[in-house]
Amino acid sequence: MTLKDQFDVAGYDSTLGYVGRAFKPAQHDCVLVSLLKQMGAVLIAKSNLPQSIMWCETENPLWGLTVHPRDPDFTPGGSTGGEGTILAGNGSIIGWGTDIGGSIRIPSHMLGLYGLKPSSTRLPYSGVSVSTEGQEHVPSVIGPMARNVQSLVAATKAIVDSAPWLLDPKCNPLSWRSDVFNDVQSRPLVVALMLDDGVVKPHPPVSRVVEEVAEKLRTAGHELVTWRPGTLHQECIDIMDRFYTVDGGEDIRRDVQAGGEPFIPHVENLVNRGKPISVYQYWQLNKEKVAAQKRFLDLWNSTTSTATGKPIDVLLTPVMPHTALPHRKCRWVGYTKIFNFVDYSAVVIPGGRVSKTLDSASTADMSSYKPRNDLDKWNWDLFNLDSMDQMTIGVQIVGRRLEEEKVLGAAQVIDSLLNAARTP
Repeated sequence: MTLKDQFDVAGYDSTLGYVGRAFKPAQHDCVLVSLLKQMGAVLIAKSNLPQSIMWCETENPLWGLTVHPRDPDFTPGGSTGGEGTILAGNGSIIGWGTDIGGSIRIPSHMLGLYGLKPSSTRLPYSGVSVSTEGQEHVPSVIGPMARNVQSLVAATKAIVDSAPWLLDPKCNPLSWRSDVFNDVQSRPLVVALMLDDGVVKPHPPVSRVVEEVAEKLRTAGHELVTWRPGTLHQECIDIMDRFYTVDGGEDIRRDVQAGGEPFIPHVENLVNRGKPISVYQYWQLNKEKVAAQKRFLDLWNSTTSTATGKPIDVLLTPVMPHTALPHRKCRWVGYTKIFNFVDYSAVVIPGGRVSKTLDSASTADMSSYKPRNDLDKWNWDLFNLDSMDQMTIGVQIVGRRLEEEKVLGAAQVIDSLLNAARTP
């Protein structure tokens, strides 16, 4: 197994991509590493991540730039981009990453991998080094990445079955629920489908792949209903973005200054984006968060089968509005970080690839599209069918809080349908 360079391993640095954290080896194993070692895992390497962790690409002044194995001019995503690249190159069987806004799911999408973002408290975070440690408004979580869904299930179940709550005081004492995992694979599912978050429209190949997955589900007897969030996703993300800078960027600024290193430009923009707020203002922001989470839960509960009235089992969405991009072009991660905001479980599996054959017709008239905002225009202008041809496209399967068994079971169902379609 391999580990993102946040997981403390006794005797080795956990740098977070900061120069100032180099040559400061951890004194103890984090809880996850301790459990893995007890189970006989062989840990062979730690992997690159962006300076401060807080980005959807992988670059820092200490270790440099991580590139996409298919095209070195493209990013493999982030912040768990080093881990994803190792897995894509068959360097390990399981990789462990973290996710506060899409950091497991984005590299999985860009590299044709499988990744689980659990809800917070399900898997042990104790002893995992992190930027902005102490903030709990939108918790970072740990999760596995792999080259098949069975490995995700095996790794997650093994850690849950090891009773991590006996070592991590924040870990939920929730045993593995085989009944939930098996039930979701034994019956027709009610799946909500979101093709567009209303902020940034996906590129045609991304839409095609998600629609193809939805059609395979319909053909197999599962019911698809439409997810209609209106402006709710944008409202949640606006609150989340305000949380990122409640300390005025002090935590990240201190780490950068400690090593005398230059800021990566996007990190500098982040720390300079907002001023620190008072404790009272912070409490008000938390109240806004909980109110938005309640509206999201109400939307979930009101999205039901048109035939039976049964609640939806999972939500199927894009992972990003684009596939892998040239370096330093990533901006919009709203399709992933909304589910960190509400703390829902999510799995990414490979759905397909960009195809010059399949996507030429749908991209021919892209010039006539009128972008709805600056972010939408930025995304639309990035599309290049020639350079992106054969880049992987993932799909995201989302459940409610602490429904890891359900999303993994649903992922196994969908992945089986996709693999059957690919097999002559």
